[in-house]
Amino acid sequence: MAGRSLVVVGASAGGVESLRAVVRGLPPDLPAAVLVVLHTTPGGSSVLASILDRAGPLPATTATDGAELLPGHIYVAPPDHHLTVLHDRCCLSRGPQENGHRPAIDPLFRSAVRSAGSAVVGVVLSGMLDDGAAGLAAIARHAGATAVQSPDDALYPSMCKAALDAVPGAVTASADKLGPLIGELVAQEPDTDPAPDDPILTQETAIAELDMNALNDPDRPGDPAGLGCPDCSGALFAVQEGDFLRYRCRVGHAWSPASLLERQNAAVEGALWMALRTMEDKARCTGGWPNRPVTAARRSSRRRICGRRRTWARPPD
Repeated sequence: MAGRSLVVVGASAGGVESLRAVVRGLPPDLPAAVLVVLHTTPGGSSVLASILDRAGPLPATTATDGAELLPGHIYVAPPDHHLTVLHDRCCLSRGPQENGHRPAIDPLFRSAVRSAGSAVVGVVLSGMLDDGAAGLAAIARHAGATAVQSPDDALYPSMCKAALDAVPGAVTASADKLGPLIGELVAQEPDTDPAPDDPILTQETAIAELDMNALNDPDRPGDPAGLGCPDCSGALFAVQEGDFLRYRCRVGHAWSPASLLERQNAAVEGALWMALRTMEDKARCTGGWPNRPVTAARRSSRRRICGRRRTWARPPD
């Protein structure tokens, strides 16, 4: 096999500008398929494929389930679907969210390793939090090539910094220089046989693809973490993937420590606001905050405010 056959790219906030710059610099005769995940909202449609199609020399289309991966073609994940690689074809699924996203970057990166091993180039661009860091570490662990947009060049550097923390040896460059660099990495001969034996990586990828055998496997990896899933309230299990610690519930939702903390903070804030609203409603109906004396004025106010809910006057005979 000559060169690497698969390029996987992940981006989030600020990623459209970065993707356009990367695609603009890709070689027109790139001998590898390019798969792209950009975090998007579940509803609606995406025009990212048409943007990238106009941005550079390679054709870009929205990925369809079962589409054959062709060299020199860009495949973009549609909203609300994980994009993975299965038997050299695109696989779309509505598997459990990872790091609060669907599509997520980590499932794509893991599936690329499962399919092509060291013949993979993984690229992380601008974005918030750390989706893609665990997937990029899996690519590096199996001798694939890794590249990260320079944090100084990214509109939102968090994902780039997390990726570099996970893979310190990754090549870094500004977005406009990553395109030619990807061409050079694709041209390199892979170091090892592209057939990794990694049960955890295989099972984690199968869960994202909504494989019911993997989801229902009673021997799934992980130890009880003593934490609850913010999406379904189920118990979370700590999964050690190489040097990376992650969490997954039995429903299938997966979290990095940073994304879990972010979602838990949002859940706590929501609960506090609901508690405050409940106290305010109660105060309106009692004429004051709880545990405060109810004076005659407050009792009169209570009758006026809550008159629609209760009948205070005796009904006529």
